[in-house]
Amino acid sequence: MAHKHDPNEKIVFIGDSRVRKRDYSNVTPPDYTAFPGKSEAFIPNFLLKEWMVGVVVLVGFLVLVIAEPAPLGYPADPLNSAFIPMPDWYFLFLYQLLKYPYTSGDYLVLGVLGLSGLPFISLLLAPFLDTGKERRFYRRPIASSLMVVSLVAVTYLTWVSWNHYEHELALNGQTPEHIERKIKAEENREKGLPRQVPGKVKIPDMVAADDPAFTDTMTKAACISCHGAELEGANGPALRGIGDILNKEELVDVITNGKGNGNMPAFKGNLSDDQIDKVATWLSTQKAE
Repeated sequence: MAHKHDPNEKIVFIGDSRVRKRDYSNVTPPDYTAFPGKSEAFIPNFLLKEWMVGVVVLVGFLVLVIAEPAPLGYPADPLNSAFIPMPDWYFLFLYQLLKYPYTSGDYLVLGVLGLSGLPFISLLLAPFLDTGKERRFYRRPIASSLMVVSLVAVTYLTWVSWNHYEHELALNGQTPEHIERKIKAEENREKGLPRQVPGKVKIPDMVAADDPAFTDTMTKAACISCHGAELEGANGPALRGIGDILNKEELVDVITNGKGNGNMPAFKGNLSDDQIDKVATWLSTQKAE
């Protein structure tokens, strides 16, 4: 509506329709710059929120770790060649990555430095790879795709690593120590004995530790690689106090023929009958009292 008699004055008519427009093909959605006061700076506002989300994820992760603690593995023993290293479950995917040809062997340095540096480099490049102003995840294809690929890769590598670990156990005829503890605890419960608490189990002293049956024969036979340098137990059970469980004849049979589908190897042919008899005699004296 004109208020003056100026011929150059522009007259604009504004209409207000109550009928909703159904064709949005020619409508360009505004970006956040069209809403002054409603947008935010990347540093520190946006980044602070991202960090807060990270803290929430970290707290959830810690709760999972506390709720499902990783079982204690075998004690470190450099003489135990049958030891199968097993990291905590949340490192299984990295454990699996380090098994591949280009991250191990001749490429070990590349694998260690590359795998540890890749997450940091990705975080540094993230602001440059994803420069869009859109915050909805389905409108951010690069960031969303990287997240999905990472989740799928971590899940797959964890699954492969766990299956590989179980395959190695079955191949070597080994039983994980935490499973042995459960079996031992169940046996004690059935016998009415108190449950053994790891780290608080009293280990009997070794009897006649300077006997040649131990210092010579058992050392040469590599018994300590499984039973521990002081027979305190490692990959195999502790032999201190074994005289309370097995008599000499039973010990001769175990040493000669083995036990547990190869878990305890047979020494028939590797040790003479006289050596086996001396070892069994010495072991039968290993009693708690």
